Amino acid sequence: MGEGGEPIRKVVIVGGGTAGWMTAAALARMLGRSGLSITLVESAAIGTVGVGEATLPQIRSFNRLLGIDEREMMARTAATIKLGIEFRDWGRAGDRYVHPFGTYGEAIGPADFIHYWARANGSGEAAPIGEYSLPIVAAWQERFEPPREGDERQPYDYAFQFDAGLYAAWLAELAQAAGVVRREGRIVDVRRDGTSGDIAAVVLESGEEIAGDLFVDCSGFRALLIGETLDAPFEDWSRWLPCNRAFAVPCANGGEHGPYTRATARGAGWQWRIPLQHRVGNGLVYCDAFWDDHAARDVLMANLEGEARGEPRKLRFTTGRRQSLWRGNCVAIGLSGGFLEPLESTSIDLIQSGILNLIDLFPGAGIEDSDRREYDRLMALEFERIRDFLVLHYVANQREEEFWRAMRAMPIPDSLAEKIEDFRARAILPDYAHGLFQPVSWIAVLLGQNILPQGWDPRVEAMDGDELGEGLAQIRSRIAREAAAMPDHRDFLRASGASFVGQEARA
Repeated sequence: MGEGGEPIRKVVIVGGGTAGWMTAAALARMLGRSGLSITLVESAAIGTVGVGEATLPQIRSFNRLLGIDEREMMARTAATIKLGIEFRDWGRAGDRYVHPFGTYGEAIGPADFIHYWARANGSGEAAPIGEYSLPIVAAWQERFEPPREGDERQPYDYAFQFDAGLYAAWLAELAQAAGVVRREGRIVDVRRDGTSGDIAAVVLESGEEIAGDLFVDCSGFRALLIGETLDAPFEDWSRWLPCNRAFAVPCANGGEHGPYTRATARGAGWQWRIPLQHRVGNGLVYCDAFWDDHAARDVLMANLEGEARGEPRKLRFTTGRRQSLWRGNCVAIGLSGGFLEPLESTSIDLIQSGILNLIDLFPGAGIEDSDRREYDRLMALEFERIRDFLVLHYVANQREEEFWRAMRAMPIPDSLAEKIEDFRARAILPDYAHGLFQPVSWIAVLLGQNILPQGWDPRVEAMDGDELGEGLAQIRSRIAREAAAMPDHRDFLRASGASFVGQEARA
């Protein structure tokens, strides 16, 4: 269907949840007026994973694309602000740093700021790099206000920590109001075209057949269409990212509403903390070769800040991706296409990238091989660059537990090894047009986990040492003043009309 010049008229999305309803809402908004019919099939009896509640700043552009009012979204989804991700104990026990949604310092000469900081740090005359970043200082003081138009402060951005179930439910309302048809039911069979092998229809338990020209697989880890039906090979990345289990549980808020997500290294994995307005999301990601389930569960439950709301849910996963995310007339978006642990809150961003690439490459007169190739190329690049960045967190450690020693010693992708060596040699950073994590992100993790540059751009030597010290001190002082002038994060939520007004989503 849709091949060889036949127009795409019917899109069928299999699965709801965050991936399904983000896809449905975006397609309806961008392509609905072209006469496209969009049907989403989901079963209320099938739960969603629902562990991803922290986002990246790119979600703001996605919300704007849908015409979503930011304050209303926050009130409907119990959202808090996120200025970055705090990492505790990742280099050594007691270490603490933030990967910010902003930058470091400002232009004080012809070279990038990191080179001036590296020179001053080499002689013991620089403060920790985080003190030169406005979003980091504001996050630690639990303060926030949105950037202003014409802002003379250091540039920064922000994202959200929200209840993913409530977000999906709201998008379901928006999508259906825009013409998306929801079909309730469990899929029991997939019918394929006898000639092309493409998917022709999905068959529900009721016997109803839902035909389509293009199918979007949002069925989660099951990968009903792309995996079970079309048998797209899965590329296993466990040799680099061996964590394969998680427990997740919400708890009552212990009083902290800091505008940041926290990831704390544990003995054989790491624990997340995501503060929402009505609760805190917690989870422990671990490797079952080093911890059994009982040990992991006990560590998680012993490190909650408030009373647990329910029993922890266990998740099993394998890190990696499908070698092809667009196969035949099926596109995999979300967990059906691949999974990278939520260390840098990339799950929802990968959904967003999949959707936007599909819209950019949406077939006009029919699906072409070139559409599939370009989609797969773009998504492979996205997955692989995120993979390298996540692996960096594990290999750049100085911890003594068996798991962490093994991670430090494992062979890593050549692409990552080169980035580490370039930075250590003279603060050279990856800078590419396509890819989620740009230089500031690499600076945060490399320095935060004690990989320090031994050299720097020779142009910094032209600056007098006293002048450099004074320039750094002025930047640091100004950022401290600007952060202190921001309102308390909780006051911002109340004053802006973003306070939670709904009911908690059911698991």
